[in-house]
Amino acid sequence: MNRFPEKTCSIDRLVRHPSLKQAALAGEKTEQRRDGVYAYPDETFELDGVTFIVTDLKQQRLGDMGDKEAQAEGYPSFEAYKSLILNMHKGMIWQDDALVWVHCFKRQT
Repeated sequence: MNRFPEKTCSIDRLVRHPSLKQAALAGEKTEQRRDGVYAYPDETFELDGVTFIVTDLKQQRLGDMGDKEAQAEGYPSFEAYKSLILNMHKGMIWQDDALVWVHCFKRQT
């Protein structure tokens, strides 16, 4: 039995943007936050023929993010991450109490 809720999207949609794919391939991106579950721990996905494995899945409040978490997302700072997210999702209001799912992953060896 899985301790996580059902997936809201497929794993192949976890990391989609070309610059984020490149950041993951370069080892600069090791997390992806989504408003739903896209993958469970131990599942694998591929980016340009390279296999990645999901190492952890956890919930986090947006307000608990800082520079460290934004850098794990592939951004230089929290402010850069927040700005991009708000620009990407027009009309979105940043809510510190909003919960997101953090998908942690690494390149599979």
